[in-house]
Amino acid sequence: MFFVIASFAIIVCLIGFIAYKKTIGQVDTSSSEGYFLGGKSLAAPVVAGTIIMTNLSTEQIVGQNGQSYVGGMQVMAWEVTSAVAIALLAAVFLPKYFRYGINTISDFIEIRYDTMTKRIVSILFIITYMVSFMPVVLYSGALVFNKLFRVDQMLGISQISAITIMVIFIGVVGVLYLFLGGMTLSAYSDTIYQFGLIIGGLAVPFLGLKLLGDGSFLAGIEHVTQNTPELLNSIGAVDSEIVPWPTLFTGMFFNNLFFWCTNQMIVQKAFAAKNLKEAQKGALLVGVFKIFGALFLVFPGVVARNLFGDQFLTAQDGAYPQLVVEVLPQWAMGLFGAVIFGAILSSFAGSLSSTSTLFALDFYKPIINKDATDKQMARVGRITNITLGVISIVVAPFISKAGSGLYAFVQEFNGLYNMPLLIMILCAFYYKKATATAAKTTMIFHVVVYALSKVILKDVHFLYVLSGLFFIDLLIMIIVSNLTYKGKVFDINQYSIAQEVGVEPWAKVKVFSILITIVVIATYLFFSPLGIASV
Repeated sequence: MFFVIASFAIIVCLIGFIAYKKTIGQVDTSSSEGYFLGGKSLAAPVVAGTIIMTNLSTEQIVGQNGQSYVGGMQVMAWEVTSAVAIALLAAVFLPKYFRYGINTISDFIEIRYDTMTKRIVSILFIITYMVSFMPVVLYSGALVFNKLFRVDQMLGISQISAITIMVIFIGVVGVLYLFLGGMTLSAYSDTIYQFGLIIGGLAVPFLGLKLLGDGSFLAGIEHVTQNTPELLNSIGAVDSEIVPWPTLFTGMFFNNLFFWCTNQMIVQKAFAAKNLKEAQKGALLVGVFKIFGALFLVFPGVVARNLFGDQFLTAQDGAYPQLVVEVLPQWAMGLFGAVIFGAILSSFAGSLSSTSTLFALDFYKPIINKDATDKQMARVGRITNITLGVISIVVAPFISKAGSGLYAFVQEFNGLYNMPLLIMILCAFYYKKATATAAKTTMIFHVVVYALSKVILKDVHFLYVLSGLFFIDLLIMIIVSNLTYKGKVFDINQYSIAQEVGVEPWAKVKVFSILITIVVIATYLFFSPLGIASV
């Protein structure tokens, strides 16, 4: 165990040191732009790395593999179909965002609607990051670490006590990361960690298949296809509790558009690119990754089901950590722990950075201290990170009460505001008569109705609820806009500002976006009754 802990500590410190050395002198983190947006200096591979690692953490690795342990490859919808939304981010959304030189999604909302609408959106972002996403990342990470390092056994304490200790440790390190180097340090370390995560992530199902096949990888694949062919089917039943197939074209698609194209936590990383071309290339690299990411974010759950049978049906989030313990050799535990730590750190730090950016730029500067200097803004960002980090650490242990699984919990919580925000931005692009009154009305209506649906329609899958609410929200937006329209078409061109970075699009962005979409379709055909699956 000493070797495991020592190797973990050495790798984490080494990566942190390399990333720190890489960022020294490149960006002035005492300024607001340097601290929050990395000085808008990131190249495509770094943009891709920081987006991937901000998105990819243990709530996905543990949560999605837990879901696939129960429901099979239908869970890959959360990964594979998101590539289509990411292609749209690169080809459609980023060119429009970069044109107006915005730093946050809420900035764009203010340009198109009004300041009050902007602040409502910012508050909803902050609340969901603070009480849902960040605590889940900390809790799921602590769950894995307790399995890897057996903290509860080492200290002779209960599992929840060990998880609480690990939550505090991870949270403190995440806050320190941002305190020292801001977004730039996090982005460069993300780029290093992503390669380790891909290698380590793929090693787990590979070794699991070898274990199933008594040392033969091919025999392991044959075992899965012969014994659980139904788990290889990516097409969920109409009444599936995980991903019903009709929602792939409605609720799932709309949810992906929200998360990848309008979510501050994700889009902020693209805003840090040195120009639009680099942002688009980085986004498309993420799209490619999401297609193949299912091999270590979903498929290991199927392998775990073959190894453990029904052991984890009532505690699905325990399946992946147990699989790791079973298949990885002892000497590799520290290495894998470091990789997992990187995933946790990047997601936690990324969401912290986005939340502090929203608070500093949308509330502190315009309301609390209008004359704040760049250095004061960066200092407020650091203080905000510490405060939010403490809140997330306090909330995290209570996430164990989330009955639907970690990943499902995060997605359902996002449903509180995702559809109206997506509609606001789509209407900002394509509906010139949209009004601020309509935007606020739609948001309030959705929050109330979605909250009620969790009580009245609790047996209806939330993706079905979002499927219906998207069209109802859109109808309300159009009707109220027409009722409150003042007779002057909004001309967003008058709000264009001088650009700090190049806004010329990448010439091949549409070609690669189409290719990604074709690969998504081919992947679904492979994991279907027309391919290797059985129903």
